[in-house]
Amino acid sequence: MDRKEFLKTMGLLPLLGCAKKSNELNKLNEKLPATEKLPALFLGHGSPMNAIEENDFVRGFRSIGLGIERPKAILCISAHWETNGTYVTAMENPKTIHDFGGFPKELFDVQYPAPGNSALAIETQAMIKSTNIQLDQNWGLDHGAWSVIKHLYPAADIPVIQMSLDYSKPPSYHYELAKELSVLRSRGILIIGSGNMVHNLGMIAWDKMHLPGYGYEWANEASDQMKKYISQKNHLNLINYTNQGKAWKLAIPSPEHYLPLLYILALQEENDHPEFFNDTAVAGSLTMTSVKIG
Repeated sequence: MDRKEFLKTMGLLPLLGCAKKSNELNKLNEKLPATEKLPALFLGHGSPMNAIEENDFVRGFRSIGLGIERPKAILCISAHWETNGTYVTAMENPKTIHDFGGFPKELFDVQYPAPGNSALAIETQAMIKSTNIQLDQNWGLDHGAWSVIKHLYPAADIPVIQMSLDYSKPPSYHYELAKELSVLRSRGILIIGSGNMVHNLGMIAWDKMHLPGYGYEWANEASDQMKKYISQKNHLNLINYTNQGKAWKLAIPSPEHYLPLLYILALQEENDHPEFFNDTAVAGSLTMTSVKIG
């Protein structure tokens, strides 16, 4: 009988797992003591080409990264990882995922070899009480994460973990779950939501791609109302986005790019004022609007 079978027979294997988890949490506590509260960021990531182009959006990402205290680790909620259930990545070396097609080889050659942080994944799993968070060893960093984080921290020397979006849950679930993450802001963890507030790929004006700031009337209407609600801290209307009229229905035909915004808004505290940047429309039916909270 090998050691694992012996422990299983004696009923000690679960206790060994608990001890290991406790050791991981102790290590995290040593590495991540209380810090000054970090802001939280919603980043409009737009086209994957922003990863390799030099433009105003990229400069906006760089500027916001330079203006905040260097985090000890990053927790990213990306529009591009949807799952049945909620997962956090727990591998030590997450792969760079090129989850797109039809782009130049130069983009597929990009690697962002940031380390993971299994202890932070376990800590995140433990602090969420409203649902069962599962640890993932297979995903990595999708382009919703690396294409923007690489501009904030180009050296790829800050650990990054991702949290998935449970596609089976309503917007209120995501908002309430995010509230349980708030303590991480005071532990040196930068929480990033990556998506787009207005995101309708089916209605892109390909012939207007060259026009900076071009947005359809409905896209501008929805964007202006979203920013108004964010400024007013009217989170209820933002959670109930399906009740906000036709412009919003066109702006958010599917929820995955919008939901990361709710994770960031849920972290907003009384004295946290929103700061908008990269606030412009692209190709009629997209906005790159990004928000710093705190």
